[in-house]
Amino acid sequence: MTRGFFVTGTDTGVGKTRVCVALTRAFVAAGKRTAVMKPVAAGTVRTAAGAFNDDALELLGATNVQARYEDVNPWLLRTPASPHLAARAEGISIGHERIAKAYARLAANADIVVVEGAGGWHAPISEVETMADVAQRLDLPVILVVGLRLGCLNHALLTREALRARGMRFAGWIANRLATEMPLANANMASLAARFGVEPLGVVPAGSTGSDPKLFPVPEWAVAASKKLVSP
Repeated sequence: MTRGFFVTGTDTGVGKTRVCVALTRAFVAAGKRTAVMKPVAAGTVRTAAGAFNDDALELLGATNVQARYEDVNPWLLRTPASPHLAARAEGISIGHERIAKAYARLAANADIVVVEGAGGWHAPISEVETMADVAQRLDLPVILVVGLRLGCLNHALLTREALRARGMRFAGWIANRLATEMPLANANMASLAARFGVEPLGVVPAGSTGSDPKLFPVPEWAVAASKKLVSP
């Protein structure tokens, strides 16, 4: 049976892509066929092969499952803005069916599918829907990436409460110390662990870089986290 995980964050820019890439590489190193997905992405980069989303390309660089780009990133929007605004500007209506069908194709060839959301849990994708609706349609356990910066406790607790309200399964959380470590980072993590009732799956070191598998080893925190996620 294919396992899937939906990765959300306390905000945009908290390291969701880095976490997804590291987890994917750890699953691959453990011998798992690991597919990746970025259901909705706003903003493109130009390559010789055309325009793609940079987060989706990073994810593709870590996977060992061959897949069409359109399945990895079903909704690609040109404007680097909130998905609902980018979609409106392009006259697009983001629908779940395309995402669900793409996920099914990925899951058919994988042991694990790592799905990265856009922005935070309630990032809008239309006038009435958010990324939370996408996660609920896919019905996957949710991993929360907490960017350790001022305000993270409120954002993390609000997100956890929103998960409970929807009856979503909580797979755990990962603390990212980001580029510059915040004051009392350890105390903040301890506060979240106490309120969540569980220690973080992993802690990303401050200023950590390097997602290229040709240049950097799989981070130890990602190896440990991946083992916890797939343990019986």
